[in-house]
Amino acid sequence: MKTKKHIKPLRPKGLPEDMRRELREARVGRGWSQRELGSRLGLPQMHISGIESGKIVPRYDTLLELVRILDRDLLMVPRALVPAVRSLIRDHFRPDQQSESEERALYPQRPTLSLSFKSSTGGLVTALRPVSFRVPPFFSNLLPEGHLRTYLAKLSGVKPEHGFFLLAVLGADLPGAVVVRPLEGDAHDGGAHDASAGGDHDDRPAMRFSLAGVQLKFSAVMEASGGLSVPADGMGGSWIVKLPSARFPAVPENEFVMLELARRVGIAVPPLRIVDVANIKGLPTEVRTTGGTALAVERFDRLPGGDSVHMEDFAQVFGLFPDDKYGRRSYANIASVLWAETGQEATYEFVRRVVFSVLIGNADMHLKNWSLLYPDRRTPVLSPAYDFVATLPYLPGDTLALTFGGGRSLAGITTDQMRHFADAARIPASPLWQIAVETAERTVGAWKALEQTDLLPKDMRTSIEKQILAVASTTK
Repeated sequence: MKTKKHIKPLRPKGLPEDMRRELREARVGRGWSQRELGSRLGLPQMHISGIESGKIVPRYDTLLELVRILDRDLLMVPRALVPAVRSLIRDHFRPDQQSESEERALYPQRPTLSLSFKSSTGGLVTALRPVSFRVPPFFSNLLPEGHLRTYLAKLSGVKPEHGFFLLAVLGADLPGAVVVRPLEGDAHDGGAHDASAGGDHDDRPAMRFSLAGVQLKFSAVMEASGGLSVPADGMGGSWIVKLPSARFPAVPENEFVMLELARRVGIAVPPLRIVDVANIKGLPTEVRTTGGTALAVERFDRLPGGDSVHMEDFAQVFGLFPDDKYGRRSYANIASVLWAETGQEATYEFVRRVVFSVLIGNADMHLKNWSLLYPDRRTPVLSPAYDFVATLPYLPGDTLALTFGGGRSLAGITTDQMRHFADAARIPASPLWQIAVETAERTVGAWKALEQTDLLPKDMRTSIEKQILAVASTTK
């Protein structure tokens, strides 16, 4: 085949000088040697040295991994906008340019309410989307859902759909550190009172606490004797008690075993225990089941002295209502936020938890089952894991709550899937497959040694083991 003489293949002799300088400065800024950077990319030190000196021109995929692991990225910019982009970058690094951190230093006591109010440039979002008939997304996600919402609204004499008035009633003990108080008057004013509620709850005080989620649960206090007690008004508890499901068998046992398995794998989970429902003091009579067990989990948004730790789930981060917790975002979107706001370690820990969810067959890890904590009231960290439940024994054939690498399958994990996930999240792909392999190996080993599996019904235990081994085999 003949080629036209005026078309010549272009092979650069090296990366542009300014790019090589930027990559070198980014590496040094992180305190990494060429050898350390190479080990993170699976490349020898000489290869990194060659890239920085201009003697080696990396392939595109290698360059992309390199810049992302240094917290940079490659973008295609319209030529007409190049001067503007360069100006933005130059201003960002100007010594006299007031950065977001410097601005915040002027207000040392100003806490972070939500990343949903943070703009893409680090400023404050003030133009909020108006909503009708319900409180804005951040506050809507502080309220319970489903049966728990109906139950607490009934005790308070408030219609469940009236979030504003329900928030006023429950606002003294919400998830995290936010407290909501009515300015004046009765929280039931404005036609929110549910005259149809009736029943035998009229002489019982309203329970003024809120816990996000659908499952029926209560806030409880751990007594000195080690027993759990639900306060009369539901407030002030440092433990969450999750009651048995009327629809599915052994849900508390399932979650307990999966969380203990996660702990053995190396995933951070809060203290927890299985308790007899009959031994929980103060539990309302109408929700007390005949026998059965409940799951008690220590709250990570409460400190031993009673202080609250601010938190938000990822429905709040993305400014979505609870109804949109499935499908409006992906696991890659969560990873992207974690990479930008909490760094590499938390992002890789998140990936480990997603892989673990696939291994156990957990199809319910939606946006509200991932949260950020603010221990210093300003800087986010990934919260301990929670709500790990093997759902496939209840709903065979179910799929992941959010897309993971372009799909929702619980049948296995592939290298292409991890690459697709990394590209969508704009994070380095090279470490992710090793995380998947190690998590699978640890989960298989921990499952075989986990004595708590005896708490599960035999058919459920068999189903979970089959799922773990099947998914683990796809990572070999």
